[in-house]
Amino acid sequence: MKLTLRVWRQRNADAEGAMSTYQVDGISSDMSFLEMLDTLNEELILKGEDPVAFDHDCREGICGACSLVINGDAHGPERTTTCQLHMRSFEDGDTIDIEPWRASAFPVVKDLVVDRSAFDRIIQAGGYITAPTGAAPEAHATPVPKPDADFAFEHAECIGCGACVAACPNGAAMLFTSAKINHLNVLPQGAPERETRVLDMVAQMDDEGFGGCTLAGECATACPKGIPLVSITSMNKEWLRATRKVAKR
Repeated sequence: MKLTLRVWRQRNADAEGAMSTYQVDGISSDMSFLEMLDTLNEELILKGEDPVAFDHDCREGICGACSLVINGDAHGPERTTTCQLHMRSFEDGDTIDIEPWRASAFPVVKDLVVDRSAFDRIIQAGGYITAPTGAAPEAHATPVPKPDADFAFEHAECIGCGACVAACPNGAAMLFTSAKINHLNVLPQGAPERETRVLDMVAQMDDEGFGGCTLAGECATACPKGIPLVSITSMNKEWLRATRKVAKR
């Protein structure tokens, strides 16, 4: 395959960025998207040019590090992570636009790499769960109803990639935050800090400068792990319940 790549190049958060055009040839349809970028960077290095900076780690769709907007879609045309997107999703001769996540809370570090530490601070705001130290308890020591366990596992699948923010027209982080809140709040182990967790994490999310949620639904559509939109409504109910409890004290 021969492709034309239009790649966002930006030296740092304060520098002006622009799209740069590159030609790559000999791309196999079996390559992953990141392997295609590796090929581009090898060519740039051989020419003595600065390679394109992009985030990656496990390349197995687990860590959430890969974060690219491809032809206007977070992670590209398939509902998967960028590292699991393969070049068979494109045609020979295609022009592909490659950009970083676009959100004020995700400043550009360099080229396609953005700083997503705002997500880390939201998680840190949630604090801890009350659990005794020592050996792991027996699996049946704390009974959990299957619907609650399924709900928790569904939300625990969130890998924090940020596609929800990149896809949202408002740059909101509600789907990410709700996933992190719901997977703990629904379990008995997370119950003691249930109110403080949702209040503190939502407050931190607002402080980070993410946009407001209008339930456009683009976040759930772009999520590679399929976190449902109902996650946000569940978090909103948790937040209202916690707010009322605090007001009564």
